[in-house]
Amino acid sequence: MTGTESTLVLTRRSHPAGPILLRLDGELDHHTVPRFNRELADLPLSPDTAVILDLSGLEYCDSTGLTALVGAHHRAGTAGCRMGLVGLRPHVERVFVVTGLDRFLALHPTTERALDHLRQ
Repeated sequence: MTGTESTLVLTRRSHPAGPILLRLDGELDHHTVPRFNRELADLPLSPDTAVILDLSGLEYCDSTGLTALVGAHHRAGTAGCRMGLVGLRPHVERVFVVTGLDRFLALHPTTERALDHLRQ
């Protein structure tokens, strides 16, 4: 990445087991959070839905990105929807640990582990 330009690619698909998978590739920061929030607003959240945010392609997440992820968690909870985050790279996971968000958000190493947790 050069200069102040950030990129974020969002890919949404349905998992065969039912949950919505939203993969984030690139950077989640003050430049890209509006696009992330628009995508979240389009998700059909309900008690019958589960959402897995695949962060395995996330290279960078600033405080604005963390706030957006917490907001997504709250929005899902308000809708009665279950949400899990998967595949955090070590340097991104460290931010979640340092801020204490690892105790608040459901972090899983793989999609399969998240599915197991969401089924409970």
